[in-house]
Amino acid sequence: MRVLDAGCGYGRNLVHLLREGCEVFALDADAEGVEHVRKLSASLQTGLTAENFQVGAIERMPFPDGFADVVLCNSVLHFARDDRHFRAMLAELWRVVKPGGMLFCRLGSRIGMDFERVRGNIYKIVDGSRWFLVDQEMLLNLTEEMNAVLVDPLKTTIVQDYRCMTTWVLRKRRG
Repeated sequence: MRVLDAGCGYGRNLVHLLREGCEVFALDADAEGVEHVRKLSASLQTGLTAENFQVGAIERMPFPDGFADVVLCNSVLHFARDDRHFRAMLAELWRVVKPGGMLFCRLGSRIGMDFERVRGNIYKIVDGSRWFLVDQEMLLNLTEEMNAVLVDPLKTTIVQDYRCMTTWVLRKRRG
């Protein structure tokens, strides 16, 4: 199975997949994180090349259309600067999912807590930082716009009255 972790950070979501022999690819804007993932892969003797792990922006990924069976994007989309940037990242994530493949996102949301709106979909969370936050209506509308299948109902976790993280899992229709 070919898995792409878009926004891999230091690879915390990849250890199991690397150990299980998945063909893992990863991308992150942080060069130190990508180098850590390269070393992690080498230490687990996966046989994957350093080129599987690249520095880059999610909205401009270097992978071809329909590249991965599964694309992971965990705790990244809240960094979107605005709706246009969010949609650019989402379009790229969806582009690289192969037909029949899945997109697994865990993203900041307003489902379950109220936050102060700064502008558009940018909200101030408890620590004062500003996040792009989605809500249920937006995610369901995007699912429909993308002609995707919602694999599992939306699930949201409230993290110690600090933030909300929603899991959104989609399957790309074949043909």
